[in-house]
Amino acid sequence: MKRRIAVFTGNRAEYGLQHPILRAIAADARLEYYLLAGGAHLQQDFGATAAEIEADGFSVYQRVDIRMGGDNLFGTAQAIGSGVLSVSGILNELRPDFVVVYADRFESFAALIASTQMSMPTAHIEGGDYTEGGALDDSVRHAMTKLAHLHFTTNEQAAERVRNMGEEPWRVFNVGFPALDLVAAGLYANREEVLEQFGLDASRPVVLFCQHSVATEFDKAAEQVVPALEALEVIARKGYQVILTYPNNDAGGRRIIAVLEEFASAGVPNVQCVKSLGRHHFHGVLNLIGRVGRGCFVGNSSAGIKETPAFGCPAVNIGTRQQGRLRAANVIDVPYSQSSIVDAVRRCVEDEMFRHTCQTCVNPYGAGNAGPRIAEVLATVPIDRRLIQKRMTY
Repeated sequence: MKRRIAVFTGNRAEYGLQHPILRAIAADARLEYYLLAGGAHLQQDFGATAAEIEADGFSVYQRVDIRMGGDNLFGTAQAIGSGVLSVSGILNELRPDFVVVYADRFESFAALIASTQMSMPTAHIEGGDYTEGGALDDSVRHAMTKLAHLHFTTNEQAAERVRNMGEEPWRVFNVGFPALDLVAAGLYANREEVLEQFGLDASRPVVLFCQHSVATEFDKAAEQVVPALEALEVIARKGYQVILTYPNNDAGGRRIIAVLEEFASAGVPNVQCVKSLGRHHFHGVLNLIGRVGRGCFVGNSSAGIKETPAFGCPAVNIGTRQQGRLRAANVIDVPYSQSSIVDAVRRCVEDEMFRHTCQTCVNPYGAGNAGPRIAEVLATVPIDRRLIQKRMTY
């Protein structure tokens, strides 16, 4: 009998990283997936990206109602409670053999609370990562590690942290960053598709921008994005082509969206705003910037740290959100400063030595094949009392 694997996804970025895992589970005759999609996937303001999931050929087993009442941390806490209620009801009917959750977002935290408190074997992906930028990510991520039964980490440093938190070594698997499976397989939009989709001129630099709120400073989200937009206006007026994308649906996210939309409607040349690129086009743009043409990624998304090196794409990381995170040599860190951001973007485009560094740097998050490795463990690990009853190793 096939093992039933419930996979929870709560927003577009998370789903893009889970895509290779779903592909691997679907391709394994010993497994069958049941995809639970909620959170931003169902919200029109953030692109209603459940449609993208189905366009990729995956079926959504259940849509999960997660209510976020306000654009603040009270709303986040309310959403976690709502998520626990919704997910637990679905899992109680489905009774899966495993529940798979990703990273450190509040929606996934809710799903993991539900599954582990129902004694359902739960696998956590991307535990052990380290950031100190005020996004509350570390606290949530490490709490999820202590609740989960299996750990699939993206790098050896993270695996060591998980073991040092008292997790039994046999539970920890360093598989690499799943999104890189898609890069290795070439499953992203090609040059011509990207140029046509976004009306780009291949002879001019392209800048892809995504900046999220910092949870502990969500009330400053709007003002923190202003220096970046001022910098982007400077370079856009010099002929750089700028693609703005929406932030996550975190506290403060809607404040950023309001500023983005105002900026996009101001008539600045060479600027366009897209709610969600989708992983196919997102990677296609990174490929265009890094391997085919010139430009850079700008913002504070973890994608700028983990995914850009795979394409030799320069990245300008703004502010503190990714502070302390393991990174390759293609990342330039800058403060919330217009002039600093403009200088960094110009370096990404004009500095041939730095561009060579970006093209040749090693990605510390691996080079692909995470999905099949995760599927193999899910198909073969014994589901017994030893798996459910966790022990401390210290």
